[in-house]
Amino acid sequence: MTAPLMPKATAVWLVENTTLTFKQIADFCELHELEIQAIADGDVSFNIIGLSPVDNNQLTLEEIKRCEADSSAKLVANVLERNVKLKNTKAKKMLSPTQRSEKPSAILWIIKNCPEVIDAQICKLVGTTKPTIDAIRKGTHRDMVNIRPKNPVTIGLCSEKDLDKAITLCRTRAENALKAKEKKTIKKKKSLAAKKATTKKATPKAAAKKAATKKAAPKAAAKKATTKKAATKSTAKKATTKKVATKSTAKKATTKKAAPKKKAK
Repeated sequence: MTAPLMPKATAVWLVENTTLTFKQIADFCELHELEIQAIADGDVSFNIIGLSPVDNNQLTLEEIKRCEADSSAKLVANVLERNVKLKNTKAKKMLSPTQRSEKPSAILWIIKNCPEVIDAQICKLVGTTKPTIDAIRKGTHRDMVNIRPKNPVTIGLCSEKDLDKAITLCRTRAENALKAKEKKTIKKKKSLAAKKATTKKATPKAAAKKAATKKAAPKAAAKKATTKKAATKSTAKKATTKKVATKSTAKKATTKKAAPKKKAK
C-alpha cells in the first residue's frame, strides 16, 4: 500500500479522533511508530492541522471501527486510494514523501534486475532524471551508501503492466538493432567479396596490357631512333645547301669585281 497524501496531517487526525494504536497509524501513514508517539505528545504536530482521511475518501468509518476493535488489524485504504499513482496518473508529481525518497532504490532495482531497460524508459517509469540514473549506475550518488534495491511496483511508482511493457519494448529495440547490425555486416562482406572478384578478373587484363606495352616499347624506341637519323640527315642536307649558297654568293662577288677591270682597259 502507498502512503496517503500529507501523511503527517492524516496521522494527526487519526491520533486526535480515533483510538487506533500507534502501530496501526504508523503502518497506514508509512511513518515510524516513534514519530506517531511524538505527534501524540505534541512534540511534532503542534503546528500541523489534521486532515481527515474519511473526507478525502482514503478510509471509511467502518474500516476505522474495525481496526479500533482489533488492535492487530491493519487499516486498508479505499480502492481508489490504495495506490496514489493510479489515482494521479495525469498528475504524476503527486507522490507521497516515502515514494519520492525511494526513487533511487527503485532505479537501482531496475538497473540490477532489468539491465535491458534504457534510461529514457526508467525516467518514464520512476519519474526521475537521466543524471540521477547515471550517478546511480556509476555509484557516485550522494546517498549511494544507504540505497537498497526496491521493486518500483511494490513502492507504487509504477504498475507491473508498465514495467513489463518497458522491458518488452527495450528488448524488441535491442533485437532490431542487432539484426540491423548483422545485415550491415553481411552486406559489407558481400561488397568486399565482389570487389575482390572484380580485382581478380581485372588482374589478367592488366598483365596483358603490361606485356603489350613491353612489346610496343622496342618498336617505339626503333621509331624514335629512325626519327633521330632522319633529323640528322635533314640537318646535314641543310648545312650542304648553306655551303652551296655561300659559294654561289662568293662567285657573284668575284664576278662583280672583275667587271670594273674590263672597263678600265
